[in-house]
Order: sequence, then C-alpha cells, then structure tokens
Amino acid sequence: MKRFINQLQLGKISVWLLAIVCASLIGLQIFGIHLQAVAKPTSPKEVVFYGSPTSSIASAVAVPEDQAYYWTSGTVPPVINPDAPLRTRDRYGDTKTQAIGILERIQALLADVNLKLSDVVYLRVYLVADPAMDNQVDYQGWFDAYAEYFNNPENPVKTARSTLAVAGLVDPGWLIEIEAVAVYPKR
Repeated sequence: MKRFINQLQLGKISVWLLAIVCASLIGLQIFGIHLQAVAKPTSPKEVVFYGSPTSSIASAVAVPEDQAYYWTSGTVPPVINPDAPLRTRDRYGDTKTQAIGILERIQALLADVNLKLSDVVYLRVYLVADPAMDNQVDYQGWFDAYAEYFNNPENPVKTARSTLAVAGLVDPGWLIEIEAVAVYPKR
C-alpha cells in the first residue's frame, strides 16, 4: 500500500510538472514569444571583416575554423632617447611615437613567422594618460598611428579593435601597449 501511495505521489508530481510546462509554453505563445531552434552559423571559407565602410575599424571578424592564429603578447614601445631618465615619457616619446614604434615591433614579429600587418584581424590597445597633455589620454595620437599602418592604400585591412584607457602600465614612461592577433592565410 505504501508503495502505491508513493507511486501516486510521484504521478501527481509528474502531472503537475507537465501542467506547468504546458502552461508556460501557452503563456509564451500568448505573449508572442516564439521558441526557435538556433542554427549553428557556418564557418566562412575565408577571413571576413564586417562593419561600416566609413569606420576606420571592423566591427567584427570571422575566421575559418581551419586557419591558425598568431597572438602577440602586450608589445611595448622601444626606447627612442636612451639619454633620457629611466621610466619617463621622454625616453619613449608621445603616444603617437610610441604607437608607431610598437607597430613596427609587431610588424617585425609577424615577419619572423611569415605574416604581415595585413594578416592582423584584431588589436587590443591599452592607453595611459599623458602627463604632457594635462593627464589626458591621447586617443588621437593612437588613431593617427593606426592610420599609418591600417585602413590605407598600402594596407586596406581594418582590424577589429578594442582601445582601453588604463591607470598605468609596467613602466611609467609607457603611454601605450598593444596586443595583436593575426591569422595565417590559407596556402
């Protein structure tokens, strides 16, 4: 008898659960919410850059599943004035100068593995306020340096990009640090 009562109670729970699910689905239908199966997007056959033609950067990049990535660590500016005091802006230059130096370094890293700046699909950029600019972040200096290497006649690629203002970098003289992601072209 006890077994029958337990089965009956389990049956009541099952009936209640079924009723709740049905009521939920009917409620979704009444309020115009339709459940659909989500189709998995297909991988593109080549790297695809998305975004506005008037923007200097891509809003997104799709990469085929069979292509390899190359990631750089945060790349920092080279010393342009070795006579300047250590850990100062004067040792590395302004934001644009530092950015150009970093992009040149990234270009050399890419060349070592048979890649070019045109293979770069994403940049993450960290900027620090410039003490020589009333402690403001020099976004324009970075944008100007970017324009010398991307989205131009020599390299029409517009990378996807994040630009972040941060409180500081390892060396107080650094105003910018850049990470790059490139994709090996199909052979």
